Amino acid sequence: MMINGKTKRNLTMTDEQRFKQTIADIRPVDGQSCMRAQAHWDHMGKPLHSLGKLETLWTQLAAIRRTEHPSVKKRALIVLCADNGVVAEGVTQTGQEVTATVAENFFDDLTCTSILCRENHCDQCIVDIGMISDTPRTLRRKVAYGTKNMAKMPAMTREEAYRAICIGMELVEEKRAEGYELLATGEMGIGNTTTSSAVTAVLLGLTPEAVTGRGAGLSDTGLEKKKAVIRQAIELLAPNPEDPIDVLAKVGGFDLAGLTGIFLAGAAAGIPVIIDGFISLTAALVAARIAPNCVPYLIPSHVSKEPAGALLLQALGMKPGICMDLCLGEGSGAVALLPFLDMTAAIYEQMGTFSDIHVQEYEDYTEGQPC
Repeated sequence: MMINGKTKRNLTMTDEQRFKQTIADIRPVDGQSCMRAQAHWDHMGKPLHSLGKLETLWTQLAAIRRTEHPSVKKRALIVLCADNGVVAEGVTQTGQEVTATVAENFFDDLTCTSILCRENHCDQCIVDIGMISDTPRTLRRKVAYGTKNMAKMPAMTREEAYRAICIGMELVEEKRAEGYELLATGEMGIGNTTTSSAVTAVLLGLTPEAVTGRGAGLSDTGLEKKKAVIRQAIELLAPNPEDPIDVLAKVGGFDLAGLTGIFLAGAAAGIPVIIDGFISLTAALVAARIAPNCVPYLIPSHVSKEPAGALLLQALGMKPGICMDLCLGEGSGAVALLPFLDMTAAIYEQMGTFSDIHVQEYEDYTEGQPC
């Protein structure tokens, strides 16, 4: 049902039904707005296409927002916090208690990302989607108190995977109702590079060795242990690469599932969503396998230093805006893209045209169109 141009969800729908309805709501981005935005760039008093990815980023935003004058002033970072049972296998340097500690640190500007948000006028939404403990200030949308150990059994049930995805979708719907124009993604969860490596290996058909990195600084011995645990989980549970929900349920995490929901719902709502690094990219790949038409709504921020970062971008057909060996997570890379967008907005709206400066416009001899 549509009310004031927005879909009113039937509260009696199951999570799976809501999931399917959201996917059905995704429509193509607006090519006409993209072309008008590119024409605006081409009339500016500068060499054609000389701002490179800044121009293509802005035309993508125009296509997503269905206007040649998109705005990115009201924006929020959504950080999904969750714990992973596979930590019991010794695949991390720290214990699960760190997840809750860092989640609370966001509220005191004690994390790198919270400082980046403050400096870039970006609101924070810190969500407990599955931590093993409760914390006083996180928004509690907990599916369960952590996933199970995927080295022994499926990380979650299929129903829990749908619930986590729908929580991500609900967060987007709430932000849209609050007037947000741009969302960035982040996560916090000890052990989530292990789950992300497992999901990536299955979906890309690669070995754990090809996609697994040191995460938060594992030793050589720890890295080999991590690869072995991922291999064990995949062999034991045999997740089906043709069924992304099965992959999430068996070797994923609540944060990955929630991020998948954010990407899908962002596309359905016509809101651009910035992808962070390795973990967010893994969820973006899951979303793309579920609904390929969501990809034009997703904006890559950077290429992660983790081994799978470049592989995931390639699989998604994306080129990153930032290449600085970032691998912090928490949405840090996604928020780091914001000043580039702000500078681009200022240039796009304020720079003089060839007509303004009384110079003849350039002829465009390049092949192909960006839209």
